Amino acid sequence: MLQLAHIRQHTEQVIQKLQHKHLADAASLVHEVLATDDARKAAQVQLDQLLAEQNQLAKEIGGLMKNGQKEAAEALKTKVAVLKEQSKALEDQKAELEKKSLDLLVRLPNLPHHSVPAGKTPDDNEVVYQVAEIPVLPADSKPHWELTSQYDIIDFELGVKVTGAGFPVYKGAGAKLQRALINFFLDQNTAAGYLEVQPPILVNEDSGFGTGQLPDKEGQMYYVGIDNLYLIPTAEVPVTNLYRDVILKESDFPVRNTAYTPCFRREAGSYGKDVRGLNRLHQFDKVEIVELAHPDKSYETLEKMRAHVASLVEALELPYRILRLCGGDMSFASALTYDFEVWSAAQGRWLEVSSVSNFESFQANRLKLRYKAADGKNYLAHTLNGSAMALPRIVAALLENHQTPDGIRIPKALVPYTGFEYIR
Repeated sequence: MLQLAHIRQHTEQVIQKLQHKHLADAASLVHEVLATDDARKAAQVQLDQLLAEQNQLAKEIGGLMKNGQKEAAEALKTKVAVLKEQSKALEDQKAELEKKSLDLLVRLPNLPHHSVPAGKTPDDNEVVYQVAEIPVLPADSKPHWELTSQYDIIDFELGVKVTGAGFPVYKGAGAKLQRALINFFLDQNTAAGYLEVQPPILVNEDSGFGTGQLPDKEGQMYYVGIDNLYLIPTAEVPVTNLYRDVILKESDFPVRNTAYTPCFRREAGSYGKDVRGLNRLHQFDKVEIVELAHPDKSYETLEKMRAHVASLVEALELPYRILRLCGGDMSFASALTYDFEVWSAAQGRWLEVSSVSNFESFQANRLKLRYKAADGKNYLAHTLNGSAMALPRIVAALLENHQTPDGIRIPKALVPYTGFEYIR
């Protein structure tokens, strides 16, 4: 959530940046936010005046009663009663304006970093790195959904029977490959200094609000109505919320966590070849990294996270590229996002496998996540997160890029985790 003080001090700049993120009604929304806050301030001033007048009259009533002037005191009591009614009305008005102000503020996305390219669609994203050579497979190479059937390692139809489309069943070497990837990613992350945590996979509304999924994104999340809980779309939500309402010491930075969780996304309206097989699922496994950083260090932290994720893709011997997302393709909460895409050789296209983002103070403001600085004051921390990594499309790329006449070759880094060199 944007800070109201920043909006007020840099109104035109805020509007321009929101337009860069293609918020159509940016100017009208920002001016409505400020007008609502002005009205709240005016109500507060009137309320303070009424309360001050009540306090003064209370003192006068006490003096009159002490001097035996009961009739005059009763007249003032009547006036105080009227003032109390007026105060109650102003308190209700102020509460309504505060709610309206919050409702408007949460509709404003985060401001993009100055390096974010202009553009509306994925075609406008900027390629900041790409491997020099993209492998070309033989003409008879197969897409992963055929390979999974050939080697009997993932059963999509059985998942439909048990639950529905988008819930595959992993079997045999497929299940071992999943477990191997999870352990490999966690080991690499902890070796890089991330503390492993195992968070809940159901969260409450406060947690969804804290990281920006709620309000307005309920349709993308599975909801457990009887308990008013949500299945997580990513481990970012519970892990970041571990620090909700926390005041850190400046010496605590950087705070670094990693977690494996299943993730759940409804992905409403997703159809066609681009979602076939493992390309888009409703339930999938992912290992996440989350960092809390000092505001002066968050972009340095982002680059280190980007390099770490790159090392994971390279260890899996997959061709990849890194994109800096344009304003129109960024998430609601992000100030700057790098997407990692691996080349799907059999499908002949790039598949997103990771996003690494800096949210600056946007989530921290919602979370009330602060740190105490050397000057004794509390300031908002910066939050960052990245997929390290999401499994489905990694598995798809591994199967497609590493298919050979002898079977699916397992990258050397994974062999100690799978216990086999080929899926046959």
